[in-house]
Amino acid sequence: MRSTPDLCDDHAALIRVADPVFTNFGGRERFGGQVVTLKCFEDNSLVKELVGTPGNGRVLVVDGGGSMRRACLGDMLAEAASSNGWAGIVIYGCIRDVDEIMATDIGVQALGIHPMKTEKKGLGEQNIAVTFAGITVNPGDYLYADNNGIIVSKESIK
Repeated sequence: MRSTPDLCDDHAALIRVADPVFTNFGGRERFGGQVVTLKCFEDNSLVKELVGTPGNGRVLVVDGGGSMRRACLGDMLAEAASSNGWAGIVIYGCIRDVDEIMATDIGVQALGIHPMKTEKKGLGEQNIAVTFAGITVNPGDYLYADNNGIIVSKESIK
């Protein structure tokens, strides 16, 4: 995958750029793919469910409401996502088990780190438009991420 600055230079009219609020935590510094969206707040039940399914090179985008009080992703879920072929996960919220996630072959970007896990109540919505960091991400969009930032497009760009 080409860098996000190169993709911005070549496809400026096609992309949306997320505000620079994310940090790269995954074992893959650069990742991209078609988006599956999830909206949940301090409950990662649906994250656990989705990472246990075939990712087929897709990117899971989780609108965690920007919560800085609970972690939506930990090492076991990151490992499950990697094993199931997900390219990456973007969390508008926190993660935990950072050292283990950094050693896992998956892209992960999030707002921050928090050691407390979420509750499991089975709450959340899947495959809906989510809005955070100045952009709206729709199911089926394409997301590209690296240490320079996160960009989203309605179509695949190379």
